[in-house]
Amino acid sequence: MAIVTRPEPAVVASWFHALADETRVKIVEMLSHKERCVCELEQMLDIAQSRLSFHIKVLKDASLIADRKEGRWMFYALQRDTLDQIAAYTKSVKPGQHAGSCALACCD
Repeated sequence: MAIVTRPEPAVVASWFHALADETRVKIVEMLSHKERCVCELEQMLDIAQSRLSFHIKVLKDASLIADRKEGRWMFYALQRDTLDQIAAYTKSVKPGQHAGSCALACCD
């Protein structure tokens, strides 16, 4: 059986920080359908390019999305691996998941 390492708390916090904004959640949902260019996101969200750039940076910093340049256009796509890690993390912290196996001194 493969050993699954739990992500660092700072990484987990960055995921949830990135997803704690309605606009960023909308971006993730849009990218769940397909890769999109920045101009398409800007138009669909009806926000200024500077504001969209801020949200894109937060999502990129949390490794939720990746970009690629094609000519003068920038395209964005979801990072499937990160979404899989988030799903695995949330599954691993369900109540009762670790009954009787806590390594913390407070639980002894």
